[in-house]
Amino acid sequence: MKRTSLFLPIAAILASVSFAHADGDAEAGKKVFKKCKACHAVGEKAKNKVGPLLNNIVGREGGVVEGFKYSKALLAKKEEGLVWDEESLDTYLTKPKAFIPKGKMAFAGLKKEKDRENVIAYLKTFSEASE
Repeated sequence: MKRTSLFLPIAAILASVSFAHADGDAEAGKKVFKKCKACHAVGEKAKNKVGPLLNNIVGREGGVVEGFKYSKALLAKKEEGLVWDEESLDTYLTKPKAFIPKGKMAFAGLKKEKDRENVIAYLKTFSEASE
């Protein structure tokens, strides 16, 4: 019985730290992504711009888009094992310069958690893993 009582609080804690990104609204994320469009593209005809194209970003290793010249700072993160999962994307999108100091990203970040959840949900619609 003690195991059960100990298990329930642990299960509650684990449930509370699960990613809320699964609840993001891709349609709302499409609107948030307008802030990103000046530098990034998604979709069938997407090409690198000032930033790399973002098709298949969710679950992808960092720094691997063909034809894009990444900063030394991002390539160093790649060497550390950077994978753009929901957690790393959320952290990066909150404040890019804090996640990758001396990176190329000039965008200050998305302060609202819901905006980040939604844009990640939108990006997932362009990821093979979501298909």
